[in-house]
Amino acid sequence: MVGTMALLPPFIRTTRMARTVSRPAAAPPADDEVVLDAPDDRLSPALVGAADGTYEAAAELLAATRAAAEWERRDRYATRLAAFARSRPEWLEAWHAAAPQDPDALLVLAQLAVDRAWQSPARAELLREVSPLITAAARAEDRDPVPWRVALDHARGAQAGHTYFEELWAAAVRRAPHHYGCHVAALRYLAESWHGSHRECFDFADRAAQDAPADSLVQALPLHAAFAYLTDGCGPEVPRARLDAAADRAVALSPLLPQADPWPARMRNLLLFVLVRLERWGDAAEQLRLNGPYATSFPWDRLSDDPLGDFLRVREDIRAAVAGRPPSRPWQPPGGHGERNRSGDH
Repeated sequence: MVGTMALLPPFIRTTRMARTVSRPAAAPPADDEVVLDAPDDRLSPALVGAADGTYEAAAELLAATRAAAEWERRDRYATRLAAFARSRPEWLEAWHAAAPQDPDALLVLAQLAVDRAWQSPARAELLREVSPLITAAARAEDRDPVPWRVALDHARGAQAGHTYFEELWAAAVRRAPHHYGCHVAALRYLAESWHGSHRECFDFADRAAQDAPADSLVQALPLHAAFAYLTDGCGPEVPRARLDAAADRAVALSPLLPQADPWPARMRNLLLFVLVRLERWGDAAEQLRLNGPYATSFPWDRLSDDPLGDFLRVREDIRAAVAGRPPSRPWQPPGGHGERNRSGDH
């Protein structure tokens, strides 16, 4: 078993200004105003263009993230564009044909190839075949950590050994020491490699969060470790205090991010899931306020095939609990069961 410190080289602490976005108080959104997996204002034109079969808006968007080194947004946008291309690939094929060396098109192609292979029973074999696409994306823009996040996901699916994974991890954090996507990919690799060894995963997540700026999404990495524990149902018990500490980090991060905005909605939805499982109803109610009308498929698709419906039911349970009424369903105590993670959210 490889040690956590081997996978977490010393980080260079950077100073960033935390930003707080204040919005006027508003009534909670009605059920029919809640939207699932809503794109933000920058991604929307790219998706509209792709739906029309054109790639120019997507190319402009990803080129802008690359020029500004907006690696977190670049990661999210490339993932969403690749997801769209799974059923509508024509625009991406035209883009690649017009600019075969474009680092942005190569990134989306690499993500798409991993997504497609991931769903196959022959996942490991198919993933090994797409390695050249990931290599091409990484070589096309040396500063970009996102191809390395794709490579980390690829290594997990291909059942790569620890030595190879550590090489990828070192290359990723050399480019962006606090890149959230790379950290989540590493945590998922550890969770699968050390099945049931949740304390080691918490150690990795806690060290990363301690070395990250206060407004970095890496502050939510322990929340992923808590989620993995709460939905796994195996291994020794993790103390309740450690689960609360993971939630507390994310609670402290949330007000530093834009309120009622699609960008941090995925983190806040995950935080809601964990807070509800811990029956921290007051904190969950505050996250509902900060989250606004934005539901995300993850993590609610771990409960059923109706993530929007589950989000709405959880929202009602939070409101009921805060008002002193029993929730519509019993919420199981931490660590006692297991919804199993689905392979689709790799």
